[in-house]
Amino acid sequence: MPETIAGISIPDTALVREATALVRGAEDDTLFDHSRRVFLLGCLKAAARGLDVDPELAYVGGMFHDLGLTPAYATKDQRFEIDGANLARDFLRDHGRSEAEAGNVWLGIALHTTPDVPLHLAPEVAVVTLGVEADVLGLDLDEITPGQRAEVVAAHPRPDFKNRILRAFNDAMVDRPDTTFGTMNDDVLAHFDPGFVRKDFVEIIRNNSWPE
Repeated sequence: MPETIAGISIPDTALVREATALVRGAEDDTLFDHSRRVFLLGCLKAAARGLDVDPELAYVGGMFHDLGLTPAYATKDQRFEIDGANLARDFLRDHGRSEAEAGNVWLGIALHTTPDVPLHLAPEVAVVTLGVEADVLGLDLDEITPGQRAEVVAAHPRPDFKNRILRAFNDAMVDRPDTTFGTMNDDVLAHFDPGFVRKDFVEIIRNNSWPE
């Protein structure tokens, strides 16, 4: 029988079991519990908004979205979001999902730190951002009842989560600072390192190689 948390059923399928094992093997408790909450809270918010989401695809999106923060899967030359997106797409292809389905999950993970845009795309794209915004930023929590929130947190606690997730972000991006340009991720690096110098969009325009 599928596990159910706050009314959300976690599909009892080989794909989901293998996804859980892969992520559990790579992530510490902070990231693993966060990823499960992203799936659960994202599905709750999607339901509140009347979105019909494929549960397996939503699960892989939520569970893989931070794999790029882990030593096992982080690269040094691209955004951490792309690391997780590529892993999810390959995983879904290997498990018989279509290119379109795998592509939507890729978008959901790749865009989960890009505000607003995912919410205008397919439900399987939007659901990742809905979950991340709920768990990390506390956005639109009124769409989830206090009882539902309590049940999610009871199943997947968030001890000192605000500080721990910020540290996880920094640890995974400090050696690839250029990948944070144009995202909110440079805020994290600046928080931990007051000497961090952000790339300046205006200066890039003003000083590019085009002649005036």
